[in-house]
This record gives sequence, C-alpha cells and structure tokens, in this order.
Amino acid sequence: MAVEIRPLTDVDVEPVVALWEETGLTRPWNDPREDIRRARAVWPELLLVATDQDALVGTVMAGYDGHRGWLYYLATSPERRGEGVGRRLVEEAESRLLALGCPKVMLMVRAGNDAVLEFYDGIDYTRESTLLTGKRLIPDG
Repeated sequence: MAVEIRPLTDVDVEPVVALWEETGLTRPWNDPREDIRRARAVWPELLLVATDQDALVGTVMAGYDGHRGWLYYLATSPERRGEGVGRRLVEEAESRLLALGCPKVMLMVRAGNDAVLEFYDGIDYTRESTLLTGKRLIPDG
C-alpha cells in the first residue's frame, strides 16, 4: 500500500471537508472548517491525513487534554475501505498521543453506528458505559 500518513496542510482542508461530508461525519451545527482551524491551533501534528499519491484517502483528528486522548473524524474513502487505511490512521494517532505521555484514548460513536463500533472492537477498543453530556459555548455558523 503506497499510503502516506502525515499532518494536514492548508491544501488538504477542502478535500478533508469533502471526505467528511461524503462519509456522513459532518453535522449542521458544527462547521468542519472551524473544527479544523481550532484543532490546528492546539495540536496541528494530531490532525492527520492519509494520501495515496495526490489522492486523499483518509483522516483522523486526535486531541490530548493532559488526562486522556480523543479521536475524532476518522474517515476512509468508501472505495478504499477494507485496505487498512483506518487502522493505520488510528495507530499513527495513538503513537503520537503516546509520545505526548497520553495514558488512554477515547472516542465517541453515534448511537446505532454498529459497523464503526465493530471496527473499533477489532482494534482492541473497549465499549464503555459512560454517558456523555455537552454544552455549546461558541455557536458555529
């Protein structure tokens, strides 16, 4: 596989947003470009893209708050699924988090997304019984 994993650059932003839209990761209340801008302002080396020559084939956004790491926006081009791109992106994000001293990584999966839960089951993630609550501080859009 000729896939390279590297931090996102300016030229990647629009293809990344298009991939997130294609794979159903965006929501009207979250501006994906703002999510990218905010993530790059804090941990630019944790917003990763997978490319095959000039084609974007996957993404993952990681974060670390000093207590635990988080994964967001894991996406693989539909035509490249099953090739290990998602697994490699997660492994690279985990490696970068570990290098920062991160002891644990978490992620959120929308209810009913069984295929994604099965993917994470297959790479040794454990389903937690914790419920999440949230509050928007800055409205997007």
